[in-house]
Amino acid sequence: MTRKNANYTAEDIEILEDLSPILHRPGMYTDPANPNHALVEVIDNASDEGLGGYAKNISVILHEDGSAEVFDDGRGIPVDLHPRKKIPAVQVIFTTLHSGGKFRKTDADAAYRIAGGLHGVGVCVSNALSKRLEVEVKRDGVCHRLVFGDNGKVKQGLKKVSKVGPRDTGTRVRFWPDPKYFDSPKVVAADIALLLRAKAMLLPGVTFSLGIEKKNKIDYQTWQFPEGIKGYFATAIAEHEPVADVFLGERYISAQSESDSFAEGEGAMWAIAWTPDGDVVHESYVNMIPTRIGGTHVSGLREGVYNAIKNFIDHHAMGQRGLKIVPEDVWSRANYVLACKMLDPQFKGQVKNELISRDAVKLVSQMVRDPIELWLNQHVDEGKRIAELVMRQAASRTRAAQKVERRKISGVAVLPGKLTDCASDDADRNELFIVEGDSAGGSAKAARDKEFQAVLPLKGKPKNTWQDSADTLYSNKEIEAIAMAIGVDHHKLDSDADLSGLRYKRINILADADVDGAHIQVLLLALFFQHFPKLIENGHVLVAQPPLFRIDVPSHGKNKPARKLYALDEQELQILEEKLADEGVRAGAWTVSRFKGLGEMSPEQLWETTLNPDTRRVLRVSIADALEQSREIFGMMMARENASQRREWMETYGNLVEADIT
Repeated sequence: MTRKNANYTAEDIEILEDLSPILHRPGMYTDPANPNHALVEVIDNASDEGLGGYAKNISVILHEDGSAEVFDDGRGIPVDLHPRKKIPAVQVIFTTLHSGGKFRKTDADAAYRIAGGLHGVGVCVSNALSKRLEVEVKRDGVCHRLVFGDNGKVKQGLKKVSKVGPRDTGTRVRFWPDPKYFDSPKVVAADIALLLRAKAMLLPGVTFSLGIEKKNKIDYQTWQFPEGIKGYFATAIAEHEPVADVFLGERYISAQSESDSFAEGEGAMWAIAWTPDGDVVHESYVNMIPTRIGGTHVSGLREGVYNAIKNFIDHHAMGQRGLKIVPEDVWSRANYVLACKMLDPQFKGQVKNELISRDAVKLVSQMVRDPIELWLNQHVDEGKRIAELVMRQAASRTRAAQKVERRKISGVAVLPGKLTDCASDDADRNELFIVEGDSAGGSAKAARDKEFQAVLPLKGKPKNTWQDSADTLYSNKEIEAIAMAIGVDHHKLDSDADLSGLRYKRINILADADVDGAHIQVLLLALFFQHFPKLIENGHVLVAQPPLFRIDVPSHGKNKPARKLYALDEQELQILEEKLADEGVRAGAWTVSRFKGLGEMSPEQLWETTLNPDTRRVLRVSIADALEQSREIFGMMMARENASQRREWMETYGNLVEADIT
């Protein structure tokens, strides 16, 4: 047997410095479809100057040569020497990952307290993926110029190019995207126009413009919304007549005494209206960053408004016997624009399309619920019209679910005795959690939402069914219980499998965040991949991600109260601890607890981190394009006769595996 890389030494360890990580894996930092995200990073920096009250005009120009230019009349990027790097600060910002002025957000005198920038990565991406990038900074009566080329290398060092007036300040950035890093090198102007229009809504005091150059002439569009979200939302829903007046609101923490969980300045602004038909408007933002997929701030809005409307219906005795109102009934016809402000938001990925900060659910719900309850009680006729629309949606949903249920079931369904089922019969809403052991099963039962979440505990690790035939598959009671619970029989991927009996839209594999839990995940994934592949193909199988660590952070300073953070693994724990240090939390002030298993979590912790659809993290399982290769890998890992192949694989690649065996 030939073994590769037998001499594995320190010389084999590479360190990617400066902008090299971006060039090495550009897909981790940007959307490779086009340079829009690289441009948005520059626009976001200019917008943060507007958010801070320093910029009044922000202009974007798309040139004929494929370059993009952004100008703002803010303070101008600092040009003095960085105390540690000994090079101009503006050069540091464009060439050094994790640099910037947006980390010390808990300090009252921080340069940026509320801002979209988080990691100090943004404009480094724009620079690294450009053939050329020019920066001009006006401040202190001087215009400075700095030029980069060849994917982030300094071509012309910072120098003074002219004198300007003492009040003439701002930053101009122009860059030429490198086509080799993008599927298309052209910026999609329509998407940038929508972004600038939305930012003008979020910053009523700032004028945004977009210029497009054609035949050496630049045509401009300009946006300004003096009424802010009110005027913007009225335009957005102009084609549809809402059933009631628009509910507008804005609320922020004005003093730390108002909340023991959030800092001064955090809060939200919103506009909501219900329309009986047509397409609905759903827009959400965090610190002016558009979150196209939504996230936890939208979940907070849904929670606050749902509870308020449900209470309104109960208070006015508008409910109907046997008709249960669920969040989907409230939100299926709701139009909204939500703009949230947070000191330390956490996004899913550098592109920032989705907010994952768990605190955002509580923050937005807390900000919205009291105002909308007050508004409904002050506008009873409006509230009743909204409530009537909601109840019509609930009745329609209930009738549809009853039809599906009658079509699925003839006679009485036989379910496994271990299954703790949910109350709802709506398969499109319900979900199942498959857990290992009575202890974890008991915690999941106590933590779940009984309305739509079911729990099926297994006794010990499930059987390896990779090589089981259809005749012997159900001889194992645990496997039989899974099939009975989900309501679908075993099948092949290329068969016409009947999924009409599926009782749960989501089947969640829930195991401990350790090696044993990973083994259980693999065994269950092998079962679904080999014997129930249509469930994976249709997106019904998910892997829950419970945390391995809890970090208890004490209050530090008047702007940051005590909090609890959760980490999935050692790597995420290290990142969180580094972030706490950057925030100024004293080393050793926080405590780290390790969960030995799901059964050790309190129901509240398990709900918040793993079961709550608004705050949990899950991985949806999909069948890759390389289907046969995936099947070969499973066969090598799971088949009894392939023990020698597994040993060879472990000897060759075992050193690359990061296994938690504590």
